[in-house]
Amino acid sequence: MSDGGNRVALVSMALYRTYRPAKLAEVVGQEHVTGPLHRALEHDRTHHAYLFAGPRGCGKTSTARIMARSLNCEQGPTPDPCGVCQSCIDLAPNGPGSIDVIELDAASHGGVEDTRDLRERAMFAPASSRYKVYIIDEAHMVTSAGFNALLKLVEEPPPHVRFIFATTEVDKVLPTIRSRTHNYTFRLVSARQLQIHLAGICEQEGVPADPNALALIARAGAGSVRDSLSILGQVIAGAGDDGVTYADTVMQLGMTDMTLLDETVDALIARDGAALFGTIEKVMDAGHEPRRFVSDLLERLRDLIVLQHVPGAAASALIDGPDEQVARELEQSTIIGAAELSRAADVVSEALSELKGATAPRLQLELMCARLLLPAIDADERGLRARLDQLERRMSTVAADAAITAAAPAAAPAAPAPVRRLSDIAPSSAPAAEQPKAAAVAPAAVPEPPVVETELVEQQAPAAAPEPLAAPEPVDVPEPAAPPAAVTPPAAPTPPPAAPAPTPPPSTPASSGDPSLSDFTTMWPAVMEATKAYSRVAWMLFNSSAPLSIAGGTLAVGVPNSGQVNNARTSGHDERLRQAILDVMHADVRVDVVLAPDAVAPKGGAPASATPAEPDAPSLDDEDLTEETGVELAIRELGATQIGEIEH
Repeated sequence: MSDGGNRVALVSMALYRTYRPAKLAEVVGQEHVTGPLHRALEHDRTHHAYLFAGPRGCGKTSTARIMARSLNCEQGPTPDPCGVCQSCIDLAPNGPGSIDVIELDAASHGGVEDTRDLRERAMFAPASSRYKVYIIDEAHMVTSAGFNALLKLVEEPPPHVRFIFATTEVDKVLPTIRSRTHNYTFRLVSARQLQIHLAGICEQEGVPADPNALALIARAGAGSVRDSLSILGQVIAGAGDDGVTYADTVMQLGMTDMTLLDETVDALIARDGAALFGTIEKVMDAGHEPRRFVSDLLERLRDLIVLQHVPGAAASALIDGPDEQVARELEQSTIIGAAELSRAADVVSEALSELKGATAPRLQLELMCARLLLPAIDADERGLRARLDQLERRMSTVAADAAITAAAPAAAPAAPAPVRRLSDIAPSSAPAAEQPKAAAVAPAAVPEPPVVETELVEQQAPAAAPEPLAAPEPVDVPEPAAPPAAVTPPAAPTPPPAAPAPTPPPSTPASSGDPSLSDFTTMWPAVMEATKAYSRVAWMLFNSSAPLSIAGGTLAVGVPNSGQVNNARTSGHDERLRQAILDVMHADVRVDVVLAPDAVAPKGGAPASATPAEPDAPSLDDEDLTEETGVELAIRELGATQIGEIEH
């Protein structure tokens, strides 16, 4: 029963009162203030008046009480009160207080009469302590007349009086008061420091706590130690047997489920209006407060912006949350553009302001979604940059899909380059389903390049010949003015009885693995698709091209007219074609763009590759040039009538 009674007594007091600091070293996150005060107390260089300013719940009043305890300790002034003398016991965090330490709330004691009363009482010596310390909280509430009445006392106090002012709005304190005090500014505590502090309190309380839940509480505390301890006390009071869990903390604090935020950002990235408005429907059906949802969404967009611009933001504590949530946010930040994300944050921030006092919050949420989906409604630079981000993201997605499609044929298992053989052309006894399909890959629109019979025999040699064929010398393919007649391949020889196939010599093309001309012809459609992924202009240039020959690492590519030849050689599109061939066929060749043999000659009978004729320029010695006046020319060409001169 005694343990239960002690437990009830412990829980009945708020955590921020139970764990109020008793020494300067115990103040959380204010080392820039406690350090100088510690040294001043240690060397007995304290001032007669101090002004502590900063946000609420950061330790201003607690530090003022510690200063009073340190000044009046029997061992003091000391930065480490003994804790056993009567003054230390009275001024302990949960002690009864001392008659010589007077705390005043300026909100109710800030008038002239209160100030005069304080001035009169300050003249009396302390009852049992070394100093009479006045702690004036919310000092900015003291009226100007009250400050003026107090000014002389603060400027020249009795030797036994010390003043400590605490305020959240230092600008409202009379400048003459500020000039006569030592000013210390308190700051908001970082979320990581708060999380560590909360974990220590949970350990002392004997309550298991999820670190992710503590990070969420610290973030909800917004840098205030007192607010964070209040939230932690609420969560502990409603916690189950598992202690402080992430799911329970989200539910108790009324925060938005991370799944809804993920769906909202995913719909924004995909420009999916149905999914985005469906998320708003879920938010309203779940009973979430609209302003809280928009605030949490704005925090999510803030996290994405930080992840885009700060490498390792999660490791440096700039982003707090579960590991899976941080990983999800990191994935989202790599997809959406920076300008689009910045505009979305601006739109959500504006919606948060518009929701304050809104009579139709759901309508405001839906209007926010409409603005998020339509960056074109912003005629300024912000909307333009957001639209450019969307276009770049869309084009990169299309290019990635095209590259994957083009690289699909190259993903086959590693094997020697496909070579057409005589057995592929001649009738075979194998079933039709087992016949090679390499020749069917090339579309009919790509003309078959002319092939010399010697080269055809070399590439179409039987796979199981009794003796290996000698490697013939490479033959240059001429560029005839008109396509030659198709070469009829010789009849396939009757295969001899089954015999072990000898290993071809290393000098044969089949063993070298280099693609042949037929391989380039077969894979040319895939090469064109890969070229289209690099440059649509290059694809339009080579779409009607065809490989002509391959020799010495140089691939001759024929195009229909001489203009395309010049364009390819001067614009660098041949390099893009080379890169596409490397991606698809894994062959690094030099591309030589030439005029196709079957190119249509221009009018006049001159070949397409002929040098363009010089432009016709008029000459003064043309034989058919007739001399005539302008009057004769006007009469002949325009039917004019000459009018005689009028004499005056």
